[in-house]
Amino acid sequence: MTTPLEGPQGTTRLGHLLGPHGVQGGVKLYVLGDPAQVLALKRVYVQTRGWLNLRRAESAPPSVVLHLAGVTTREGAEQLRGLHVYAADAELPALEEGSFYYHDLRGLDVYGAGGEHLGNVSDVLDAGHQDLLVVDYGAGTSFVPLQAPYVEIALDGGKPSAVRLSADAPAGLIGPESAEDDSGAAES
Repeated sequence: MTTPLEGPQGTTRLGHLLGPHGVQGGVKLYVLGDPAQVLALKRVYVQTRGWLNLRRAESAPPSVVLHLAGVTTREGAEQLRGLHVYAADAELPALEEGSFYYHDLRGLDVYGAGGEHLGNVSDVLDAGHQDLLVVDYGAGTSFVPLQAPYVEIALDGGKPSAVRLSADAPAGLIGPESAEDDSGAAES
């Protein structure tokens, strides 16, 4: 079973639909990233509706207005309110060198400041004001704030190749130890 924030495999969440814009089926999209990237897409995946072609997309800061195939009335757009929208990773526009999409981090190895392997990135979540790396470390999963200077993304040929925690990263970001566990006892 998928959670509401998961789309089809090989997709990245763009945001969620806010509600109608106008009377001809336009619907406002709250964008998690750069709205200009959404404007270049030809189709999107809408939660519970599947893949829908874009008749057009227009900038309406701070959001984007989508005109989706098959949605031609204000009432039809209203029915989409709150649904999550995704794009196929392969269809996202190319970025400038040294920049990357969060989906490019999935599957990367995570290393500590001393070079020790700590786990692998299974996903990146938008948690409101802070993006989180979901790191599987063998015995479980940790959520690591994607925050400079604690997390560094190593690039190889302009593409992300690994995630490294800096020496300044707070202790215990990855592993079973909880930051709230002050007993000093090791878990077995």
